Amino acid sequence: MARGSVYEVGSPTPLESMPADDGSATLYLKREDLSPMHAYKWRGAYHRMSKLDPTQTKGVVAASAGNHAQGVAIAAAKMGGQFPARIFMPLNTPEMKQRAVQKLGGDSVTIELVGDRYDDAVAEAKAYAQAHDYELIHAFDDVAVMGGQGTIADEVIMSGQGPFDAVFLQIGGGGMAGGVAAWLKYYWPEIMVYGVEGVEQASMQAAVETGSPTTLDRVDLFCDGTAVATAGEHTYPVCREVIDHYLTVTNEEVCAAMQYLWEHQRVIPEPAGAMGLAGWLAHREDLPEYEKILFVVCGANMDFAQLQRVVRAARIGSAQRRYLRFEIEERPGTLFQLLSELRTKANIVEFQYGKTHAQRAWPVIGFDSRAESFSELATVWQERGLQFQDVTGEPDIEFRAISYDSALMNDPLFLQVEFSERAGALAGFLESAKDLSEFVYFNYQFSGERVGRALIGFDFVDAEAKQKFLQFIESDDLTIRSIKQLNLEQQRRVLGG
Repeated sequence: MARGSVYEVGSPTPLESMPADDGSATLYLKREDLSPMHAYKWRGAYHRMSKLDPTQTKGVVAASAGNHAQGVAIAAAKMGGQFPARIFMPLNTPEMKQRAVQKLGGDSVTIELVGDRYDDAVAEAKAYAQAHDYELIHAFDDVAVMGGQGTIADEVIMSGQGPFDAVFLQIGGGGMAGGVAAWLKYYWPEIMVYGVEGVEQASMQAAVETGSPTTLDRVDLFCDGTAVATAGEHTYPVCREVIDHYLTVTNEEVCAAMQYLWEHQRVIPEPAGAMGLAGWLAHREDLPEYEKILFVVCGANMDFAQLQRVVRAARIGSAQRRYLRFEIEERPGTLFQLLSELRTKANIVEFQYGKTHAQRAWPVIGFDSRAESFSELATVWQERGLQFQDVTGEPDIEFRAISYDSALMNDPLFLQVEFSERAGALAGFLESAKDLSEFVYFNYQFSGERVGRALIGFDFVDAEAKQKFLQFIESDDLTIRSIKQLNLEQQRRVLGG
């Protein structure tokens, strides 16, 4: 039994509970992010390798974009180099994960970087195994690997906190989902099992619908721990048997689940680690009401740089952030008038604007507001005659591509403005500035700090007007913390000339 081998490497992970934000259920989190390698993959890798015969196997080979590689590395090191491991990883694997594999495996592991996709690494691993008489340790499509992953469910059952009404399990290749679901169903036949996949990663759902493993044309890599194009030959029939329903979630919904875990438990999982919770959060209005719900926080091995995208996408995924492109007249005072009206009705978290037309302006404003509140605001704005378009998720908004036409500017001046993130701190400055200049550029994004920063472009009809403005920003009665004027070289770079 897998229980007899996996605990030579690690210990059982905690099962934590917390109330749902609406009080409708108690959520139970199986904290695999607290395991020896901050993910569950050590279980299956070590259980599989513990069954090898040293007289018949020269070594092991594996393909992985991160977590499975670390699991094999731990197992190889634990076995004292008895089975040297050669691990094939895609060329775009973050250095953090490469270093983790080498650190865990030491001299027992050799890393080979090949191709741009997981499938490329798999192909190379299989070829190497055949040519060198090595044993392939598959990331998921192996009965022994599934058995090792199933010890997650064994610990849940032994915890005494069950039974549970439902469990939401993320699916990549199906090794963890199949192993855990099979074990839970054996002990608690009435538990409802939901398999959760990314919208552009739903290979298991495709296999179930077509009757056999089907290769997806494209696989999104944001949730890299579940980015599998083809369900496993061994995992597919198990998942088909033990998973009751399949759900899909967007990357934004996964980010919203990551934010949920941070705000309620101070847990920061990798994207795949929050996918099960994302399934419940995104679909709960259409699901039966459950009192006790189980989730597996399957890992926390995320590149730190990925947090930037997570934070921005989380508010969209929770339906609390919207980006609107307004159409207004391009004349002095109209931009400030729009800002003044909107900021009293909603929380402005982003502003993108550049002058592109002599008569019309199209500023983009990001709002944080609950869906029902936003709907009410939109109705009020429409009744007031404001023209706007929802551009949430559009590529130019996502990449903050702020267009402008420098030919429409007479004598521009760009300022880096720092202000306290409170109502009215920036408004007083802008209200005074509008009488002395024209806004031609505005770039602001809420960072979560108590201090806000914006890059603002002003334009002037003549030198006298500019001089009055310069005297104004040097006065002591401004409501902002600091102003820094861009030098000529910096301003030239902003204007692209």
